[in-house]
Amino acid sequence: MTPILLVIFLLVTLALIGVILVQRSEGGGLGIGTSQGMGGFMTGRGTANLLTRTTAVLGTIFMALALVLAMLGRSEGPARSILDAPPAGSPATSAPAVPAAPTVPNN
Repeated sequence: MTPILLVIFLLVTLALIGVILVQRSEGGGLGIGTSQGMGGFMTGRGTANLLTRTTAVLGTIFMALALVLAMLGRSEGPARSILDAPPAGSPATSAPAVPAAPTVPNN
């Protein structure tokens, strides 16, 4: 299930990026979101409304998929705490144990 959701998540992400890049910003952006770019199919205002709604829908789907994937990823692995084991590079785990020095009996 997770690989299928990851593929859908990737497609939604790419679509969201594309829709955002097509939108016209205050500075002009790519300028593709104008009525001339749509070939007279929609007015400039209609195109902006369509792109805004598409961005909202894709953003909602993106957030929902991110939450679902986070919940699925949390339940797949063993429940461990980072405090259970010392860090990998700590002297407690990487240094060999030093045997105690032999004691010399006093005569």
